[in-house]
Amino acid sequence: MLDINSLFSAGGALARSVPGYIVRPQQREMAQAIADTIASNTILIAEAGTGTGKTFAYLVPALMTGGKVIISTGTKTLQDQLFNRDIPTVQSALKVPVTVALLKGRANYVCHYHLERTFQESRPALVSREEVKYLNLIERYAKVSKSGDKSGLSEVPENASVWQYVTSTRDNCLGSNCPHYKDCFVMEARKQALSADVVVVNHHLFFADVMLRDEGLSELLPTCNTVIFDEAHQLPETASLFFGESVSTGQLLELARDSEAEALGSAKDFAPLPPAIAAMEKAARDFRLTVEGENTRMPVAAIKTNAKFAGALSELQEKLDSLIDLLESQAERSDGLENCWQRSREIAGRIKRWQEQAEAEGFVRWVEVFSQALQLNATPLSIAEIFNKQLGGSPRAWIFTSATLSVKGNFAHYNDQMGLNMGTIPSHSMCWESPFDFAHQALLYVPTGIPEPNSSRYTEEVVKAALPVLKASRGRAFFLCTSLRSMKKTYELLLEAFKQESLDYPLLLQGQGSRSHMLERFRKMGNAILIGSQSFWEGVDVRGEALSLVVIDKLPFAPPDDPVLAARIDKINKEGRNAFMEYQLPHAVINLKQGAGRLIRDETDRGVLMICDPRLISRPYGRKIWQSLPPMKRTRNLAEVEEFFSASSTATKV
Repeated sequence: MLDINSLFSAGGALARSVPGYIVRPQQREMAQAIADTIASNTILIAEAGTGTGKTFAYLVPALMTGGKVIISTGTKTLQDQLFNRDIPTVQSALKVPVTVALLKGRANYVCHYHLERTFQESRPALVSREEVKYLNLIERYAKVSKSGDKSGLSEVPENASVWQYVTSTRDNCLGSNCPHYKDCFVMEARKQALSADVVVVNHHLFFADVMLRDEGLSELLPTCNTVIFDEAHQLPETASLFFGESVSTGQLLELARDSEAEALGSAKDFAPLPPAIAAMEKAARDFRLTVEGENTRMPVAAIKTNAKFAGALSELQEKLDSLIDLLESQAERSDGLENCWQRSREIAGRIKRWQEQAEAEGFVRWVEVFSQALQLNATPLSIAEIFNKQLGGSPRAWIFTSATLSVKGNFAHYNDQMGLNMGTIPSHSMCWESPFDFAHQALLYVPTGIPEPNSSRYTEEVVKAALPVLKASRGRAFFLCTSLRSMKKTYELLLEAFKQESLDYPLLLQGQGSRSHMLERFRKMGNAILIGSQSFWEGVDVRGEALSLVVIDKLPFAPPDDPVLAARIDKINKEGRNAFMEYQLPHAVINLKQGAGRLIRDETDRGVLMICDPRLISRPYGRKIWQSLPPMKRTRNLAEVEEFFSASSTATKV
């Protein structure tokens, strides 16, 4: 029997092997609960506050109890951290001979077929010298790399456009018909995952496979004994993406690009194909231009008032149908042309379903516009029943863990969203508070005199209230905003204020570089103020003095005009329930806990959490919100904040 107490004790395997290991009762209790869940093949929803050490708490029982384990985490960065650092550390301490594999979506691996085709194109798509240099680096890497994982080639930025030409997608992969099938990096990664004891994936990959049976997990799940979701608070949104259906102009442009390349290679003598491809590509680009702006989401009802939209969609369907007929006539000439024909039919089918489907029971149809693409979406109003079906089948343990799953210790919202209490498998919810001493390490400050968030001068007043706090903290702050618009306005107002008051704290704005690059600059500067939106609310770890203040402009309620949220609110209210209390408020609390969680990351950290939204005090629900936050001292007095920082400067953080 697994002796959790011994392994996590002061003289245990972890303490002897892991430098700086600290015994935490919460970690030991969580590990025991996970071990019990694995033994009984049940469901555990486990909230563990910052500093609990939840990664080790689930890794120890996962590695020690035997059987096949899938660990799914929120991002590829966390995947790499688990695979390259955390699992080897625990494995070494426990001396367990388990095999571990890392599995990512196919777009993360170099594709020999598309790499070769890009080199052979008579009209290369790569126009800049830099992209050509990257292409040569990738070719050399593909010859020597065992994994083909693009994260292993740091000289080529992860967002470089060249990657789309040298990786495959679910749509354009030739599968077993590919001439490079035996050397395929994706297939090798899947093969390793099938034979490994522990497989590390991410949420997008997990749900893509559950729905599409595409990425190799469909073979893994039946043999798996335990599934662990880390950063499990992200699951409802990720699952919604994959349990619905979408089609975008980006897919159409990719189809045009691939069809053109395949036509050049296998159907040069068929003159009608290139103009048909060009016509479809132009129709896709024109369709995108029917909706102005970018980063916009709108329901079908709103898009119906756009006269250009329907006409451009019909034109696109007509050009796509013409292309389908021509691709069909040439499909037998190569596997690549066959693939393009099948894809074009699938895309046309999705567009037709979206256009003709009356509002399907349980789904909402909507449109999203990005800078370069327009996407048609159909999203389920609830994922609970769909996800609950995945919990059936072979007996296995399901563990959901995060620092933010409950509202004041109540898990009803999360359970309802995920359908964890609908089936026959017993589920348990448990909560462990952070071991940090928040009463002494942190202060919650809600300023006075701020108007309601719908005021036209709200952002100006927030910046005005934050300025003396930023001076007291000597920079060293995250300024977290709930929208891109308020983020940009905050940056402009702070630039102006710093100029007027001759303050020289560096101001960093989200988007001035990748998130990892921005964080590196922030840490090195030591007195910077980073103004960010959603990207910096979670998954960011800055320890020590460099981050001593987190300012949150307003409570993170999702915009009520968002088409999916609006439809979900309408459904709940029509059922005679209270959508605000059951859905919107819990959602906002979980998001706020994520933002607040950036502040105290270590036993020696000290800092102030400033929440500017007056609703935290003025609304009856405000109490429920701040009671869900860590138990820090609260104040509305600026002098107390200044005193906190002056005391901090004498008891400097490491």
